[in-house]
This record gives sequence, structure tokens and C-alpha cells, in this order.
Amino acid sequence: MTDRIFSLAALTVLELSPPDMVEVAARAGYTHVGLRLVPATEQEQHFPLVADPQLRRQTKARLCDTGIKVLDLEILRLKPDTCVADFEPILAVGAELGGSELLVAGNDSDSARLTEHFAQLCDLAVGYGIYPHLEFMPWTDVRDLRQAMEVVAKADRANGCVLVDAFHFNRSRCSLEDLAQLPPSRMRYAQLCDVAGPVPAEMEEILRQARNERRFPGDGDADLVGLLRALPATVPLSLEIPTRRLMEQGISAEQRARMALDKARAVLARR
Repeated sequence: MTDRIFSLAALTVLELSPPDMVEVAARAGYTHVGLRLVPATEQEQHFPLVADPQLRRQTKARLCDTGIKVLDLEILRLKPDTCVADFEPILAVGAELGGSELLVAGNDSDSARLTEHFAQLCDLAVGYGIYPHLEFMPWTDVRDLRQAMEVVAKADRANGCVLVDAFHFNRSRCSLEDLAQLPPSRMRYAQLCDVAGPVPAEMEEILRQARNERRFPGDGDADLVGLLRALPATVPLSLEIPTRRLMEQGISAEQRARMALDKARAVLARR
């Protein structure tokens, strides 16, 4: 279990600047981090790595000093009016920082156009050694695993992947039988957290939980052991576990990062 890649996701410690996040990850025992190059919402705190060369230099220096590596880059959204070529500066920065996995959201109800845009993104990303991962989320136009698998399969690009996030897997009511149909070559990393309680009736509440209140592995109701058994045995695990309540109680980013990693290792040991 010692050689398993654990990555600290940006959303877990979103208040930290990228250099500070790298430092916290190193102290907490992670091997990798995920960097948010594009904000997920207009409201969230954002550190502009793409636009700020000095911040990039500071981040690269901290990566070098600590030995921490970058796993994934986020978040690109494929919308009806997306021009994929516009993403190239983001991919260039991601590659400069050493990231190889890219988180992609599908925000286009036209499946054929979404598939074409995903294929174009894969073609653009291949020159940077980057693997786009289409993440299914119940409030997007790629609501579940089956839809994500269909888009990626139709795009038919060797570097096209599907991102399985334990929260979305649970809240979109996906099954382990569905997951068994996803080729291991289409999974280069996964996101791990836990969830508590039944699936809320309101999508707004699902979204609130996803962005603010997830549970550490083993502290919720999800069948994480079953999920981990169904994933490739050595797939890197990004710990994406926002816990706003703990942050507001004064629990530091480093404490939360340590709790996430300790609990993830405990669940993995039961696999």
C-alpha cells in the first residue's frame, strides 16, 4: 500500500494557494497534488496559475523542494460554444507543472457536439502528454457513468478517459455492474470521498454537498470497499473531500488533509 499514489485535491483545501497546498501535501504524507487552473465557479477563491508567471514559478519551486508531483489539472467545461483551441494555454501550463490527467465536465445537452468537442480536446492534449477525463456529475449533461462511457467510447481517442468520483458514483445511483463495463485503460485516476444519507431529492442540495460537505472515507454510507475493489488495483486516488463545516470550526487545511489521508488508507486496507 505504500506505493499507492494519493493526491491532495484542490477542493479539499481550496483556501490554500498552490505553493502552500504543495507544502501541506508534503507535510501530510501525500505524493501528489491536483491543481485547479480554472475555477469551478465564479464565487470560489481562485489563484490564477495560468495568468500569473510568478505564482507558477513559486509553485514549481515548491514542487521541486518537496518532491511532490502534480497528478491532475482542473477544470475544463465543454459547452455548446466551446472553442477547444482556446484551451491550449491551459494545457501548456498544466504540462509545464507536470500534470498528466485533466478533469473535464460536460455542459452540453447535444451529445454529438459534446463528443466532438471531447475528441478535439483529446487531440489537442495528446501533444502535451495529457489525458482528458470526462467526469460524470448528476447536475451536468453527463449525469452518470453510462453517459460518460458512451461519450468517451464514441470519441474513440486513446487518451480519452472517464473519471469516477465516489460522490457522483453514489449520487447518480451508478452500480458496480456498470463500472465493470469500463475498460481499465480508461481509468488513470479516481476521486475518493464518502457520502452520508440517502440521495437528496433536490439537485441543489446534491450540489451543495458536493462542493461543501463530503465525508472522509469510512465516515459515511458509501460502499467504498466495493468501489475500490472494482477499480484498477493501482489506480491513483485523488482525495477530494471539501468539509466546509470543519474549516469554519477552525480545523486547519493541514489537519483536514491528514484526516483525509489517514482515513483513506484505513479504508484501502480493508479492500
